[in-house]
Amino acid sequence: MKILAINASHQGKKGFTQFLINKLATGAAETGTEFETVVLAEQKINPCLGCQVCHTEHSYLKCVYEDNDDVRTIFNKMTEADIIIYATPVYVFSMSGLLKTFLDRINSTGDSNKLELSKSGLFSHQIDHKIYSKPFVLLTCCNNIENETLKNILSYFKTFSKYMDAPMVGTLIRKSGKMIGHGKSPEKEKKFPKVHEIYQAFHQAGKELASTGRISSKTQRCANQNVLGIPMLDMLLKIKLFKRKMFEKARTFTD
Repeated sequence: MKILAINASHQGKKGFTQFLINKLATGAAETGTEFETVVLAEQKINPCLGCQVCHTEHSYLKCVYEDNDDVRTIFNKMTEADIIIYATPVYVFSMSGLLKTFLDRINSTGDSNKLELSKSGLFSHQIDHKIYSKPFVLLTCCNNIENETLKNILSYFKTFSKYMDAPMVGTLIRKSGKMIGHGKSPEKEKKFPKVHEIYQAFHQAGKELASTGRISSKTQRCANQNVLGIPMLDMLLKIKLFKRKMFEKARTFTD
């Protein structure tokens, strides 16, 4: 078993995204599983030009940038992996620009002139299944507590799963990032008792991913729970009076 995590945070190894990846890696390591992280912020990734040269006989399925950046090397690592983790913070209600720029380079790996039908019954052009049809986990984090913040990322990867014939074997959503911070902090854990439980769940998720190839629903619920420990928080946030009180309380953490 080999797990490859793609860290798409602009903060690279210093960000909350890497902190959460490390929790997964530690859990996976307990099973003897090989776990590697590619930090996109440390790679050279040119944007797709839409030139379509990669779909011509002159340079068939070879990007014009192939010998001038690190994308093909990352694709090769994805080919060798059994499971891929796409990890991105929320940037302006979507994935980071780093991840989108990288994924846009899919264009050079499949022949757009050849029609395929995905296992889910969707018309698509040919793709390289050795790269993209791997089981994957979506890991995303943000500072907000609103579900609306994450909708675009979740929708994108659900569609990605259908078109790429890639089973989605886990969804880890960590909201309230700024509130709980990252790293061991007795003050944070005292203020938010759920923090320790959440990080333990990320550790467990890594173990499960390595040993069973997926993250259980129970572990996902624990990892994704609201840090405030308020039952039915998502439902309560739809009530204006409750939300107003939450807003006033939240300001004490940011002012």
